[in-house]
Amino acid sequence: MRAAAVALLAFAALAAPAGADTSPYRGMETREIKALSAQEVADLEAGNGMSLALAAELNGFPGPRHVLDLAEPLGLSEAQRAAIAALFEAMRTEAVALGTAVVAREAELEQGFRTASLDERSLGAKVMEIAELRGRLRTAHLRQHLATRDLLDRHQRVLYDRLRGYGDAGGGHGQHRHRH
Repeated sequence: MRAAAVALLAFAALAAPAGADTSPYRGMETREIKALSAQEVADLEAGNGMSLALAAELNGFPGPRHVLDLAEPLGLSEAQRAAIAALFEAMRTEAVALGTAVVAREAELEQGFRTASLDERSLGAKVMEIAELRGRLRTAHLRQHLATRDLLDRHQRVLYDRLRGYGDAGGGHGQHRHRH
């Protein structure tokens, strides 16, 4: 009986591919674009922030979308609302175009690997194009954080941080700090 159990366990170990349940990539092989989840594709194509502007957001430079969401408690004037809405729309328009381009270039890279048609030069060119588009996308988001901050007064910026749950420990909130 013991020998049969050992044989059964040995057979089960041989039948299961090594690491089948432990690969961090398991399930990703079914993605249309392997490097992007369905959520990432949707976020890129919708112009969503995807945490691209955390350096600004968490240092006292609010984003236009969140400021508009908090317009009432921040006491935004009509002029502030209109200006910030224009910033948001400009950012969204640019981000949608750039995000859609990122998805398209990632699909091209994916296709190059599927068809084994890439060489080192074409691979490098495709990857650098994607990197440049992603950099421009991040800049589009961060640029609007700079502009949004300039439209708020000091009280509104402090209140914004509090409403977002950042409290008083937000890493300087736009102040220059040097570490010694």
